[in-house]
Amino acid sequence: MSVIKPTTVEVETSLRLVAPDATALPVRASLRYDPADPYAVNVLFHAEAAGGEAVGWSFARELLVTGLDEPAGIGDVRVWPWATPRGDFVALALSSPDGNALFEVPRSVLVRFLRRTYVVVPRGREADHLDVDTAVTRLLAGR
Repeated sequence: MSVIKPTTVEVETSLRLVAPDATALPVRASLRYDPADPYAVNVLFHAEAAGGEAVGWSFARELLVTGLDEPAGIGDVRVWPWATPRGDFVALALSSPDGNALFEVPRSVLVRFLRRTYVVVPRGREADHLDVDTAVTRLLAGR
């Protein structure tokens, strides 16, 4: 009997990069959830220029969940509700040694994405999907 592995959830969307003068630029992005890394979500920002490299960020799925309704996160990833005249969004603030960026993410997109991730790995059941032996083998192989 074969084991059916949960599938990866991926959603293509457009975020808005908020500039310091409060103007916003559209940015193509992918939201991704891989049940092999059940605690994390990934956001991949696609470069518009041909041949431009995409930039990815990974952070806790729970951080996104909390940030839907209240400020969450410290350090390099922060998330909070962001209401505008255009509707409800979620602010996603990213910082690194190279700089800072603030994005508006449509709240409805995040809610649908998170619901789909819960179908694959229910909230609170992440540990059931961890392959600790493989993770330890990978870590030891890198020594």
